[in-house]
Amino acid sequence: MLIPVGVLWTYMEPVLLAIKEPPRLCKDVQDILRILLFGAPGYIAFESLKKYLQCQGIMKAATWVLIVISPINFALNIFLVHYTSLGMLGCPVALSITYWCAFFLLIAVTSMSSMHKQNATWGGFQPRAVFNFESCLEFLKLAIPGILMVGTEWAAFEIVALAAGRLGELSLAAQSVIMTTDQIISTLPFGFGVVASNRIGNLIGAQSAIGARNAAHAIALISVVVGFAVMIVMLAARNSFGYIYSDDEGVVKLVSKVMPLVASFQIADGLANSCGGILRGQGRQHLGAMFNLVAYYILALPIGITLAFKTSLGLQGLWIGQVIGLFTVGLSEYGVVWLGTNWDREIQKGIKRNAEEAKRRALDEQMRQEGGLTN
Repeated sequence: MLIPVGVLWTYMEPVLLAIKEPPRLCKDVQDILRILLFGAPGYIAFESLKKYLQCQGIMKAATWVLIVISPINFALNIFLVHYTSLGMLGCPVALSITYWCAFFLLIAVTSMSSMHKQNATWGGFQPRAVFNFESCLEFLKLAIPGILMVGTEWAAFEIVALAAGRLGELSLAAQSVIMTTDQIISTLPFGFGVVASNRIGNLIGAQSAIGARNAAHAIALISVVVGFAVMIVMLAARNSFGYIYSDDEGVVKLVSKVMPLVASFQIADGLANSCGGILRGQGRQHLGAMFNLVAYYILALPIGITLAFKTSLGLQGLWIGQVIGLFTVGLSEYGVVWLGTNWDREIQKGIKRNAEEAKRRALDEQMRQEGGLTN
């Protein structure tokens, strides 16, 4: 996946120019993305290793690594931007270095983890197993819908950001404030999604249908409660919240108008993330991808863009569309979890997948031994 993405990043300037973005901005974005491309493998490797550990219940390792790496990233940014000739380009250089440092540090932490040693999940480098066609195909059946599930939502928000830029500088500034805030707050529901996928996957692996069902409903409920609490805080602070980012009265006023929509968005975001994690734990990512495609690209974006440019709502119109889309995703996914899940059948599917993978591993091992005897 990195190769086609890298090609797109390398030639981003013509794409941005085609949608009428400022030429200087287009050039700067392309230069930044080209540098970030060198850090992308490190980021992918870190995230893969992090998920490998989380599936074993080792949650703190990546957290400690990030706690150590964050001040290093901060110092690198200051040094490269202000004390070298890189200037603005020092930021992507610092970030690329940070990605690789985080990956190598996580390897070190993993090698010292007593829990990881106790689990004995690492069997060394096994190229034959890695490149087994059937295993790769089974992996891609889960990975591609998972990419679509996450990517379609991410792309929808980027489209909203581009649309906000067409509404004028004031709307773009307010959108920057709102999106920065939402990205920080979204770490809460994102965490629920991580916990959900790991917990449900482990319970299905343990063949506990009742445990998996109860955990699914509990995670969904907790995420909604937390989202509701965040909504209350955001509504209470809506009139003064914009001052955290800007002293422009126009920006602060527009942020206060959009904030009620962003606040209600938190409930749907919690439900969608938790239920999306449950579906990933079941191996049903394709449903999440389908819900996202319908909710964002058939409902949210057409409605939001129409309201933004054909009425006086402007930025509020864009967020009305996003709220509609995310509530559609959250309620649809919870409907599948609640009414459309046969937990006993999900366990049987998991048993079947494990048996097929074990059979492939045994066959690979037999072929390896026969090859060794032949030599």
